Amino acid sequence: MNTTPTTPATTDAPADSATTRVQAYYGAVKKLGHWAQTRRFEVRARRASAVLDLRSPRIPDGDIEIEVAVDHSMVKLLVPQDAEIDHWDLRYTGRGRVKDWTGANGGGRRIRITGEIKHGEIRIHRGGVATLSALFTKEFLQDARRAHLEGTTPAVADPSHTG
Repeated sequence: MNTTPTTPATTDAPADSATTRVQAYYGAVKKLGHWAQTRRFEVRARRASAVLDLRSPRIPDGDIEIEVAVDHSMVKLLVPQDAEIDHWDLRYTGRGRVKDWTGANGGGRRIRITGEIKHGEIRIHRGGVATLSALFTKEFLQDARRAHLEGTTPAVADPSHTG
């Protein structure tokens, strides 16, 4: 499993202008729980898969912007149930698509996806399906063990519900 560190593009920039970069090349990258504190993301994936959890209350208020460069890959976004997904400015080369099974945009946070997909897809998992996607990972198991030892609540299953 390829795990590339996630770092802001600039360290001295304000939180609103910082960009979190995620790279997945020939492997799987999972960013779950409270992993990001910015609203802008760059995702580069080549023959890989990437899972990004965008449900954390630590992400500042406002629209979330995701610029993608997906080549023969799958990017899964875990979002709140009422999220509004805007992929109007996304370009497709060959087979590519955005899979949003519910397809129902709510009045919640707007997530704007731009960039290009070459023979790949972006999957949107909302609400309970997003929680199940996070539960069935080894990252959740590690987080649950850590939370048990510390006497806290796991953050991976549902980052908005921490106590």
